[in-house]
Amino acid sequence: MRPEDLILVSVDDHVVEPPDLFEHHLTPEWKDRAPRVVRRKDGSDVWVFEGQQLLNIGLNAVAGRPPEEYGVEPTSFEQLRPGCYDLGERVRDMNANGVLGSLCFPSFPSFCGALWARTEDKRLAITMLRAYNDWHIDEWCGGAPGRFIPLALPVMWDAAACAEEVRRVARKGCHALSFTENPEKLGFPSLHDPYWDPVWQACSDEGTIVCIHIGSAAGMQFTTMDSPVDVMITVSPISIVSCAADLVWSQVLRRFPKLKFALSEGGIGWIPYFLERLDYVHRHHHRWTHQDFGGKKPSDLFREHIVTCFIDDPVGVQLRHEVGIETITWECDYPHSDTTWPTAPEQLAASLGGIPDEDIAAITWQNAVREFRFDPFSHRPREECTVAALRSESPDVDLALKSQGGQAPIEGEPRPVTAKDITSQLAQIYASPAE
Repeated sequence: MRPEDLILVSVDDHVVEPPDLFEHHLTPEWKDRAPRVVRRKDGSDVWVFEGQQLLNIGLNAVAGRPPEEYGVEPTSFEQLRPGCYDLGERVRDMNANGVLGSLCFPSFPSFCGALWARTEDKRLAITMLRAYNDWHIDEWCGGAPGRFIPLALPVMWDAAACAEEVRRVARKGCHALSFTENPEKLGFPSLHDPYWDPVWQACSDEGTIVCIHIGSAAGMQFTTMDSPVDVMITVSPISIVSCAADLVWSQVLRRFPKLKFALSEGGIGWIPYFLERLDYVHRHHHRWTHQDFGGKKPSDLFREHIVTCFIDDPVGVQLRHEVGIETITWECDYPHSDTTWPTAPEQLAASLGGIPDEDIAAITWQNAVREFRFDPFSHRPREECTVAALRSESPDVDLALKSQGGQAPIEGEPRPVTAKDITSQLAQIYASPAE
């Protein structure tokens, strides 16, 4: 299949929230307590909430910048490509990349709304979380019908309230919930704890898929402080394997047969070995570990309940049947540093070369449409959903790389950037007052 003939639905992108996010979703009594954007003395913009400053970290929004400028320095909105935070420009950037649909994870509240989970005043916390969900569903997604898959944040500190929120947003057409790979690291019961049963039941009832993004528990993880930052970037996708194992060996998937999880930004090349290992462990150890899958193999349970996704993974594509082709979806990761924007169709086509068109369609849009309850074709004819058709709608998008400064060079002789460099830079940034 030619790149221009592809239909592309990305199940993992990101939004940098605009400064007016809370303007239309709070009553007057709450507006003064809402997070707000503040310009710091160094020229960067930060969100401020309850004495905390929340940065737009550079690597989270580098689309359109030269790669040599990538880094973690804080950014102002003027430094960002407008498509990071402006809905109209995001749609134009999607068109230029030939992407029909997009699911966008949050930025400043964290992937699972940890900002509000650690807010002491829980009445304030749930008010802000619901306002955020309403903005995301009604404005960000609702402002461009048929182009976005809504994604809600969870009420981590109250499972019953979380279940209620799942049902509330489902009535608004949102059937995806952003969760965490390890809630215990955030101070909550583990994935194995029945504490979460009301949430799993609500998701099962509403057909809501639970999206678990890499780094949603502890953020960046370094093996040692002397490790090059490339180590962290390399292993981040594969790190979701621990969460995958937790899910399969837990009782959750067996007790909630309709429940689905997505391993967001986790890649797929590692999965065939993981599935082999699951089945091997079960054959060798189930007599003393007391794991009973009712005649199924653990790998069967994985394929029934887990949705996977990849950015650029030629090995995984070649092993698609060992992964489970019905589980595979694609992602663009705009505007993060791993994104393939604006040449995603061309890069993806290189990975898809030589495989049947029906397999390509399953991977690039059919699985996503089914698993995320996304219906773009009710808003536009299918022939207007291809890469070529979308690019023709926004032919004037400027795709030239634009310098926006970038991180300060490391002192001394050129050398690999290490974890120590990154954490030191972040410590200095956070030490600078917001106002």
